Amino acid sequence: MPHRVRGFLASWRLLAVAGSTTGATVLVLSGLGGTSAPVSVYHPLLSIHAQGTAEHLSQSNNWSGYNKGFLENFTTFHSISAQWTVPTATQHTKGEAENSATWIGIGGGCLDTACTLSDNTLVQAGTEQDVAADGTASYSAWWEIVPVPSLSASIAVHPGDLISCSIAESVPEVWNITLNDVTDGQGFTQTVPYPSTYLTAEWILETPVVLNTSGASGIAALPNLTPTHFSQATVNGQSAGLNPAEGLQLVDSSGAALATPSAPNPAANGFNDCTHATSCPAPTS
Repeated sequence: MPHRVRGFLASWRLLAVAGSTTGATVLVLSGLGGTSAPVSVYHPLLSIHAQGTAEHLSQSNNWSGYNKGFLENFTTFHSISAQWTVPTATQHTKGEAENSATWIGIGGGCLDTACTLSDNTLVQAGTEQDVAADGTASYSAWWEIVPVPSLSASIAVHPGDLISCSIAESVPEVWNITLNDVTDGQGFTQTVPYPSTYLTAEWILETPVVLNTSGASGIAALPNLTPTHFSQATVNGQSAGLNPAEGLQLVDSSGAALATPSAPNPAANGFNDCTHATSCPAPTS
């Protein structure tokens, strides 16, 4: 069976697990020189084609959504949040295993709207929506600090659930990650040290990289997803102020559209993302 890979694999040792004053778990990590078994992690932004589209979107081989960068207004990013509805995943191509992830994060993206520069740090959290080769769908929640392999969040998610997620720096280089399932009241909080560059912030639908047991890897095929609706997006404690020029369209190796974000809603704090589509209607609120 293939393993889903959502970032660069690295071997890290968990040195300590301790309680914080807030009741969250704190992980202390130390790098190792050995190897690790394949696990699920997420990639920073892969290649970008800056030619844009009719919607003036930059194009990515693994991301669709919105990305803010430091060079837009020389702002660094220390917190991000949003809500989204877990999309329903169905098989796009019969007999094919297909994978997707919906998340928010700081780092890993484009420093400007033309994406002439990108960043390789990334602290992120979200949900995953996959379809097995036999058509069976599965859903999960996770968090990650690149290049450490991602870890599961201890909440069960289902299609249609409303997820509220936030990532915020509590003290320099220490992050509080929260995932709440608003629909059924489940909650998950993690506190973790991480030396971010603070240079980008993003709200993303991703196709992860899949690493087979043979060692071969490639970007996952994308399932059909009901439109993914992001709302109440903030950055640095303020409304996100999404700009259409910050949009990213997911394309395949031939440049064909796999997922397209809509224009922002009137409040500029939400958008829709549509799979296997060249356009996507914007939310009205």
